[in-house]
Amino acid sequence: MTDSTLPPLHPMPDDWQRALAVVAHPDDLEYGCSAAVASWVQDGRDIAYVLATRGEAGIDTLAPARAGSLREDEQRASAAAVGVGTVEFLDHHDGVIEYGLSLRRDIAAAIRRHQPDLLITLNHHATWGPGAWNTPDHVAVGRAVLDAAADAGNRWIFPDLAEQGLQPWNGVRWVAVANSPFPTHALAADRGFEQAVQSLLRHRAYIEALTDEDPETYVRRFLTDSTRAQSARFDGQPAVVFELFNR
Repeated sequence: MTDSTLPPLHPMPDDWQRALAVVAHPDDLEYGCSAAVASWVQDGRDIAYVLATRGEAGIDTLAPARAGSLREDEQRASAAAVGVGTVEFLDHHDGVIEYGLSLRRDIAAAIRRHQPDLLITLNHHATWGPGAWNTPDHVAVGRAVLDAAADAGNRWIFPDLAEQGLQPWNGVRWVAVANSPFPTHALAADRGFEQAVQSLLRHRAYIEALTDEDPETYVRRFLTDSTRAQSARFDGQPAVVFELFNR
């Protein structure tokens, strides 16, 4: 189906105050939905970031120990550019994240700590769309976030978390999956767009390893194209799109 035959995208819900974004790598949110994060922070909402890895395997020319430290610093600067001050790392291994109980427990613990109304993650589907394969890390983390939303509220799953003082949190109302090939909802990208550009530019070492193009030209074109990709389904507005799951 073409955009003209697909149903319109619904506006993202706005009756919430706290969100927790959980993704695999530094830069996942900046390529995925930082324009939305910037807009929400402008509205006074509280948002925290949790990353499963430090992205240590992401730069071919840098050894993991050096790359991990550098990319952690870039991620903290990137989050600050959209007004997010809390950035945590779970220290799973970049490139070989395993879906399973350890990952679910770590994410459930983060949900109990931050007590969000809204969970945000990245595409957990096998592809980004026709002919574009997703990575195992994104699939594992996205799927674990969806499962951990329920785990966090069940006192009989991971009871050791309660023993550590992390009581069950059953307040997650939605899980929003950014960059899903099956979007259902959207948020206009205009208010947060320039902050999103600056946020992605903070990943300069990663971008310079990725492309020979001028970083700002590359970033601005990428974010312009990505926010316009589904605009026909959202009253012609550039938008950040999500597949929204109700809890």
